Amino acid sequence: MSELHFPWLELCVLLPALGALRVAFTTDPDAARRQSLVASGLTLVCAVAAWQDFLFQHVSQAHERWNLLAQFFRTDLLVIDKLSAPLLPLAALICVLTNLATLRAKVREFSFSRSLVSESILLATLGCKHPWGVVALLAIGTVPPYLELRDRRRPSRVYVLHMGLFVALLCLGQTLLARHPLPAVVLLTAAVLLRSGVVPVHCWMTDLFEHATFGTALLFVTPMVGVYGLTRLVLPIAPQWVLHALSLASLFTAIYAAGMALVQREARRFFCYLFLSHSSLVLVGLEMATPIGLTGALSLWLSVALSLTGFGLTLRCVESRTGRISLTDFHGLYQHISMLAGVFLLTGMASVGFPGTAGFVGLELLVTGAVQAFPIMGAGVVAVAALNSLAVLHVYFRIFAGKRHETMIDLDVRPAERIAVLVLSTLILGGGLYPQPGVISRYRAGVGLAESRAQHFGPGAAPAGVANHSLGGGPVSFRDRDEGRLTTD
Repeated sequence: MSELHFPWLELCVLLPALGALRVAFTTDPDAARRQSLVASGLTLVCAVAAWQDFLFQHVSQAHERWNLLAQFFRTDLLVIDKLSAPLLPLAALICVLTNLATLRAKVREFSFSRSLVSESILLATLGCKHPWGVVALLAIGTVPPYLELRDRRRPSRVYVLHMGLFVALLCLGQTLLARHPLPAVVLLTAAVLLRSGVVPVHCWMTDLFEHATFGTALLFVTPMVGVYGLTRLVLPIAPQWVLHALSLASLFTAIYAAGMALVQREARRFFCYLFLSHSSLVLVGLEMATPIGLTGALSLWLSVALSLTGFGLTLRCVESRTGRISLTDFHGLYQHISMLAGVFLLTGMASVGFPGTAGFVGLELLVTGAVQAFPIMGAGVVAVAALNSLAVLHVYFRIFAGKRHETMIDLDVRPAERIAVLVLSTLILGGGLYPQPGVISRYRAGVGLAESRAQHFGPGAAPAGVANHSLGGGPVSFRDRDEGRLTTD
């Protein structure tokens, strides 16, 4: 296995942890915000550096050069590969933007030290491939939201019951994997579905958005660590019938959540169902287990995480000015915060795959893969995108259209919000206008996942289209894919 030139991954984990320790002893909320921005900003730099260092080497995976954690745990705990390479900077960017877009009206409610701890756990999870390491980090990641609910004296029973069951299923499934593989796969699959909020075990997600701060809920759900758990723990070893069952459950969840998003009367619940619908579409693509479906799902994973983070942060910024947003009336906020209205529409349309945005190619590939696998499923994916588009436009008009909102308070966009808007707009439009590098990267990661299934089941037992497939329809040579060349045999 190749080595990175510097311990970037360890710094990605340690910097936010040390920053959280520093912020925890800071009593001034504004100083705590500045310190958290410095820590999360440096973490983002290290994550991008790790990504570029990995790409420069043209290898399938790499570990730390100093390997300090490996000496302690006696295994390569932190590893970067084609799947996780862009996920690390994406997760770090989500954390930076969340801290940056936290205005003074919210600094006393939002815990910056806890957000940095969550970032450290999140990046450690995305940088881990060892099964028990992924299980342990997924379990630990459920603790910070609970601590916030407890500190704010908000109801936590629903969250605790669901996350407790998630951890129990995860540990039991991984324990049984060696001796009883089929029951273990079923338990691991159930755990991943629960963490991803698939119907009918989705009520913990709406409860979290209702009772936790908006920023904490965003940081917990938008990186989609449940999907990461699926790719590491379930997808390489799950029989084909399990994946078919997963795809049907995920598609039903996507349709159900899209319909629910259309009829919500409160903005947080609307966002929760909108996110749940899109994350379920990512699961649908992954469970096809074909390279084109995997490419679409992995591309959609990145675009949905980015666009819906921006969408959620826009709602959070509006909420910091007006309080909880009701969708039963027209609020008429466009003339006060026209820039937020623009980014709201941009991120919302990007999430549903509008042409020219980062989500367009991913959704197009997902539809193509779904039609090739099951034509009815392809129609379902298109229906979900249409319903979500209607829901986004409906909420846009409810918040920004109507009679001008009269207020004596200055609602203008703050400089920090302008920076966040500029970064999001650049990434979303840049990814849509020049999608080729991202698609190729996700294609190679998808081929790697398909090859891992082929290695587990054997060439003859691999699902159709796994061993030989390409974006253009020709077979791919696994020998050449690690060298970065998409060639045909």
